[in-house]
Amino acid sequence: MKIDRLVPLTTALYRKGGGRRACLLGVMGAVVGGFLPASAQAGAQQEEPLADAVRTALAAAIANSAPPRPAFASTEARLAYLRWLGEMSTRLKKRTTDHTTRVEFLETVWYESKRAGLEPNLVLGLVQVESGFRKYAISSVGARGYMQVMPFWARLIGGGDALALFHMQTNLRFGCVILRHYLDIERGDLFMALGRYNGSRGRAEYPNLVFGARKNWDYQPPAP
Repeated sequence: MKIDRLVPLTTALYRKGGGRRACLLGVMGAVVGGFLPASAQAGAQQEEPLADAVRTALAAAIANSAPPRPAFASTEARLAYLRWLGEMSTRLKKRTTDHTTRVEFLETVWYESKRAGLEPNLVLGLVQVESGFRKYAISSVGARGYMQVMPFWARLIGGGDALALFHMQTNLRFGCVILRHYLDIERGDLFMALGRYNGSRGRAEYPNLVFGARKNWDYQPPAP
């Protein structure tokens, strides 16, 4: 079974539904291990309403059943994935020492990022900036987990249980779906989408931190 990749529905739904454009509350990065200086934290944030059609589309994206292990069209594609997994596991070892936990996390990052049409290195960079790879990180405004998802998202598009945001796959799925949503609103402009995610749209500090962290997770497969 191949990844049920998300499509950019939200922009069209906004136009069709006529709802207010959602400058939704972004996610505030925890100040962890020197990755996120205080000056780059999210500013004043507020929750704004979603159009019904957009809420429905996002809720459906979140609610899909847990994925199977990914299937690949060719042996080479699978080998490329395994090489990526091995290299990323080595890079992450200092931050996550348990091998099983580390591999499970990376497998889930790969799946959820690809499903949302995002690059895994971008998601890993965002996790580094937001939580320093701490599963139970909580910011001063209550953002939770690896991708620092605000509890109101659980109410808007989830089952309402904010504690579920500490579940690894749930947190990564929410974070990736939210960032995909912001990318759709910003017509593919990653700089502006990251600003929305952080609640500092138009400012350079947070996007630049994520772009910098992303370089730590860039990967070029070895030449054959």
